[in-house]
Amino acid sequence: MTDLLISEIAAAVRAREVTAVDVVTAALARITAVEPELCAFAEVWGETAVRRAREVDERVAAGERLPLAGVPVAVKGRYGERAADAVRLTAAGCVPLGATSVPAPGAGTPWQTWGLGAGGRTVNPWRADRVPGGSSAGAAAAVAAGLVPLATGADGAGSVRIPAAWCGVFGLKSTNGSLPHPDRTRLSAPGAVARRAADLRAYWRCVAGAGGRAMDVAGGKAGIGVGDQNRVRRPLVAVWSDSLGFARTDPGPALVAHGAALRLDDAGVVRLLPPDDAPLRLDDPGPAWLALRAPDADTGDRTGGDAATAYRLRAVNDRRLAELFSRADLLLTPTTPNPPHGHEGPGDRYSTALTWAFNLSGHPAASIPAGFGPDGCPVGLQVVARHGEEEVLLRVMAEAEERAGLRAPLAR
Repeated sequence: MTDLLISEIAAAVRAREVTAVDVVTAALARITAVEPELCAFAEVWGETAVRRAREVDERVAAGERLPLAGVPVAVKGRYGERAADAVRLTAAGCVPLGATSVPAPGAGTPWQTWGLGAGGRTVNPWRADRVPGGSSAGAAAAVAAGLVPLATGADGAGSVRIPAAWCGVFGLKSTNGSLPHPDRTRLSAPGAVARRAADLRAYWRCVAGAGGRAMDVAGGKAGIGVGDQNRVRRPLVAVWSDSLGFARTDPGPALVAHGAALRLDDAGVVRLLPPDDAPLRLDDPGPAWLALRAPDADTGDRTGGDAATAYRLRAVNDRRLAELFSRADLLLTPTTPNPPHGHEGPGDRYSTALTWAFNLSGHPAASIPAGFGPDGCPVGLQVVARHGEEEVLLRVMAEAEERAGLRAPLAR
């Protein structure tokens, strides 16, 4: 069922054309075959998953309408099943198959690099000598390889978008604060990865609830709310930036991502403004992000020291982004300034250079498969929208897939 939308899987289970146990058993069999090489899972919950699938079948047989009945999913990390979005997915009938790999503790700054599964280091499903990105490493690798159609994540500096880009799948980071999340710094936000844009829309409409105009997850078709249709222009006005005014972006990812942006423009999904019409220059958010992530940042004095400097930088960038979004609906960039690196590490490069600005600002952002670089690895196109406009991002992802041909091929 690797080519079915999760809405189609759920519809088949609800119609009792297939059982949830059959769906989950098939997914577990694929994990058994691929996992020894991929190492995308820290834990696989085989027996528990089959038992839960049986319970879903019993609930369906009793007449309960579960919008995501029998859909196999993966959750980020050993405690990911407790996250608010995972709880809501399970309540809708999804069956968690296991916990995906995240970076090992005490390994420097691996949050921007690789994951560690139960069988060893997580590899990029397109090139085993390259990392999948992090920190939602196993999530993106598992989805790209077709082990599950959907995996949850959390994005504190690009931790959903970067692995989505490097594994060639769709990734969504929600607006900071839109969903419950325990991060004390409030820099991190829940999100998910999927091979199909409609599957991310089903995820969002399940976990966002009525506040996200998000109750109907069974249809599988992309669209936005009535209020958005009245307010957001068609085609969406977009600004392209390969550096945000400060990043050292490699030519390879920049060319591939810009090519994807032009395809969106050609397909009528967006209307790109001429570069000189809306230049964007942000201050490098890296020092501010690191200062606010420091252990004592939440108790620090905002009038002096690194935290105060961080808040001032954030305020400056927020004003510049507000001005940009007063004239445009979307900001487009490469998801990362560099291609996937080897397992030895990134050196002094920050793969987060183009993503963590929007953890500071709180904007929702997505990564769309843009194509492949000269190294044979996927490249992502980052799309950023105004606060609370996840539905706009979901529409862009769906139209990118359907009208511009920006799709996520199966990696294995």
